[in-house]
Amino acid sequence: MDRGRRRKRLDRGIKVRSDSIYVLCSLRELGYLTAPRLLLIGGLLILPVVLLPWPYWSRVALSSCILAFMALSFDFLANYVGLICLGGAFFHGVGGYTAALLNVELGLPYFLSLPLGTVVGALICTAAVYPCLPLRGVYFAVVTLMYPLLMTRLIEALDIFGGTEGLRGIDGFHSPWEEQYTVIVLLLLSLFALRRFVSEDAGLVFRAVRDNDQAVRAAGIDVARCRARALFIASLLGCFAGACYAHVYRTVGVSSFALDLSILPIGATVIGGGGTLVGPVIGSLALGPLGEVLREFGSLRIAVYALILTAAVVHRAEGLIPFLARKYEQFETWEEV
Repeated sequence: MDRGRRRKRLDRGIKVRSDSIYVLCSLRELGYLTAPRLLLIGGLLILPVVLLPWPYWSRVALSSCILAFMALSFDFLANYVGLICLGGAFFHGVGGYTAALLNVELGLPYFLSLPLGTVVGALICTAAVYPCLPLRGVYFAVVTLMYPLLMTRLIEALDIFGGTEGLRGIDGFHSPWEEQYTVIVLLLLSLFALRRFVSEDAGLVFRAVRDNDQAVRAAGIDVARCRARALFIASLLGCFAGACYAHVYRTVGVSSFALDLSILPIGATVIGGGGTLVGPVIGSLALGPLGEVLREFGSLRIAVYALILTAAVVHRAEGLIPFLARKYEQFETWEEV
């Protein structure tokens, strides 16, 4: 009897085994599972080398990676904890000013002011936003939007932290290679550590708080403490972005609290795919160069930018990563029967 051939999806049976007992049958199946991850890791690691002949676009890619930290912060709070924070610029600005003050005023080298500015800034942000944690939905979103606006007005009115001119003379990295790979490596580590964290028991508690905080409270779990922990983690990501930005550009000012720094992470999350963690990173890498290309439109740049974002949301409301993941899982091959 002649043997026929039929089409078979590549993921048929692979996902079940890999998600349960971690047993694979062939190198092809192993490659199928690791290819997207290796593509992301390899693409980011080789990016500085590819962009070496174009220093301007290399700096744009670096800014996009810094934006990715803020997008991760927003995605984690919004889709895993249920707190929609519209004041991401507050994290960015506090982290930038804290690192700058530690470096300029206390004389700490950048390899100390960068991590200390991140942690101290995250503690300040957590303490400042903590009274708002009982709020939910649009109330929490509106209140957090006021924080960066308030900081801007305080710095300008009281003429503190350099006033409108900001702080200058901040130490930078020793070389472009060091700053680029510091940001890229830490971005990858943050991404995979956060993905691991949300898949553990703590992540399940966060999602339970998002879905039904009353049930979690009835189970004897301190909801306020859970939200505070989540806020601290999100603040760490945002403050690192601000501290890194200050050391890369060697200056920090009230522009660190600009409204754009609250809106762009949201746009990156929507385009990349919320609730995936990888999506905000991909969305940031897409929005960064897009914003530079649209500078040619001058004053119409915002209008064109808004049209592109609207079209992306209307036609791909789920985001790029869920769409690409679904297409990737539909790959088929021929097998004999």
